[in-house]
Amino acid sequence: MSSSDAPVRATGLRTRSGNAMQRTREAILDAAAACVERDGVRRTTMGELARTGGVAKATLYNHFRTKEAVLAALLEARAEALVLECRAVAGEDLDLPGLPAGAGTGLAAALAHAAEALAASRPLRRVAEQEPALLAPLAVPGDGRAWAAVREGVEAVLVAGGAQADPARVELVRRWLLSGLLWPLPGERARAQAEALAAGLAPSASSPTPPGRASDVPPDVRGGTGLGWPTAT
Repeated sequence: MSSSDAPVRATGLRTRSGNAMQRTREAILDAAAACVERDGVRRTTMGELARTGGVAKATLYNHFRTKEAVLAALLEARAEALVLECRAVAGEDLDLPGLPAGAGTGLAAALAHAAEALAASRPLRRVAEQEPALLAPLAVPGDGRAWAAVREGVEAVLVAGGAQADPARVELVRRWLLSGLLWPLPGERARAQAEALAAGLAPSASSPTPPGRASDVPPDVRGGTGLGWPTAT
């Protein structure tokens, strides 16, 4: 089990206990987002995470061993949630509440939704404005669960939008989205670029792309598993 895994419910425990553990985990992740937005990554501590989340410090350590593990889990959870939204916007039949008007209009709309969501993320904007160097590790692919969620998510969105999910296309989309971490695009420009990108990603009989998935990228082009963020407690 990795340091960001949710605790595994032992055999015989009631589901209510498992639900309580999940609610605690979600409270910790919400606290992490609030602390990063308010204080930045460096000044966020395990003690502050516990206080903001309303949990005992021992409970926090039962879920996560380090601050970096909390932040990795937060990125993973937010990435997975955004992927589901983008799949629905791309046209996949998913019952998700709270999607923006015009959902289900194709790949360009899904890519624009992703870019606009990244630009609107207040914790990310806080880090970009106050501690931009800390975003650099997010631009280097790794083998951690958050990165796996990103790779698999981009693949799923491309498939939902009718495009091929080969490594080259996934890498192109990933790089475009990550550029928005440091240089967020206004809505109109995000939509225009998303339309141009989606047009280029569309299948073309005259220039076929070899089949494949992003997970086929050789390990030697990927980085380590950590985020490279400060881990002070």
